[in-house]
Amino acid sequence: MTALAHVIDGAAWEGDGPATQEVVDPSTEQVIAHARRGTAADVDRAVGAARRACADWGRRTPRDRADALLAIAAAVDEHAAELAELESRNTGKPAGLAADDVAATADTFRFMAGAVRAQVALAAGEYVEGSTSTILREPVGVVGAITPWNYPLLMAAWKLGPILAAGNTCVLKPSEQTPLTTLRLAELVADILPAGVLNVVTGDGSVVGAAIATHPDVDLVSVTGSVRAGQAVAAAAAATLKRVHLELGGKAPVLVFADADLDAVADGVVFAGFGNSGQDCGAACRVIVDAAVHDDLVARLVKRVEAMVVGAPTEGEDVEMGPLVSREHHTRVVAALEQAYADGARAAVGGKALDRPGFFVEPTVLVDIPAGAACTTEEIFGPVVTVETFTDEDAAVAAANATPYGLSASVWTESARRAAGLPSRLDFGTVWVNDHLAFATEMPWGGFKSSGYGRDLSAYALDDYSRTKHVMVKHHA
Repeated sequence: MTALAHVIDGAAWEGDGPATQEVVDPSTEQVIAHARRGTAADVDRAVGAARRACADWGRRTPRDRADALLAIAAAVDEHAAELAELESRNTGKPAGLAADDVAATADTFRFMAGAVRAQVALAAGEYVEGSTSTILREPVGVVGAITPWNYPLLMAAWKLGPILAAGNTCVLKPSEQTPLTTLRLAELVADILPAGVLNVVTGDGSVVGAAIATHPDVDLVSVTGSVRAGQAVAAAAAATLKRVHLELGGKAPVLVFADADLDAVADGVVFAGFGNSGQDCGAACRVIVDAAVHDDLVARLVKRVEAMVVGAPTEGEDVEMGPLVSREHHTRVVAALEQAYADGARAAVGGKALDRPGFFVEPTVLVDIPAGAACTTEEIFGPVVTVETFTDEDAAVAAANATPYGLSASVWTESARRAAGLPSRLDFGTVWVNDHLAFATEMPWGGFKSSGYGRDLSAYALDDYSRTKHVMVKHHA
């Protein structure tokens, strides 16, 4: 099986070294491709190409760059079925979810094409007597982007959309486990973007990611991944004082009040807690429910989870949940379940690995959890939802905020007062009311605390990948 090549300077690059890595279908455990294990020399080659392309791409008008992004969106649409099938096969996610990811990818490029042509800034004016000030918004330069394995194509788009729209060039490292759609996207845009504007180097984070983070000609590093990965990149980037954009982990609380529509809660938790096998930094993984309706909600959750269709994406359009991404991650999730049981938790439904090919774990709801148990504080990143109780609103807020993460949360209530006032008390970058894991390309996504800093999506992302320059011109006497 021929190894997939990197994409550097607009063309396939076989790589500086011979090493390759297997790419596995997690629903069958079969090898479906081999990808190159990139080296620091490969990264240096890619950064050089990006640096050479930087000046021309950055000088293009917003309209020119927008036209290119619209062409990328059209290419994604044209190849949507192929990309969805490839994404589903590489990640194991259900076909419908993969198709949604592809549609959102195209939408991201379209939005950024429009947003870059409608940016706003402080008005030019005479802020110092006798001088006129203007603000220039410039590209940062060469951006290194590191994307995760849970949404490979979509997370690439979330980065590439604003990076390219703002006039930057990019060296992108996809997860070594899920590089297929990113490489295919790079092929599709090769005739749209000038050579060197987008470069893709595959390989391990410890080698390729580290080389990107420490390279002196990379001006900004953008990472979506684990807290540990973000810490490593931020520490490495500090040596050259390059900017860092981090979207990291989460442990999203789901606050359920006694007046909530419990059927809607159950449906929302099943979708947002199990849809991508719980492999989502914003997953609805920690339910904190009013003690008065705890039993009722758990019964509805159990009934809904028992009816879930779990399987490989090839097993039908009704499949709601697929496998975990890899054997290593499967081992970590099973170990987290075993730790939860050792701490005293009980599985109301699910609770173990499935005895079948593929890296499957049953969708699981844990109850009777001791205070402070690891399953309620640490990110499991699998199909595991915990259920805790509260007796008053202040206690619910305190419990929700008692986590190092600050990415997302949701509030479920029919009270207008609570719906309006409670989100401001929650220390999370996104708070949904009577919903969870709903996204709009026009609205920002990003967290607080250990969940990182910087914003994806929306016009705020363009700010993150730009720099501002103040120009003051003194009038002649």
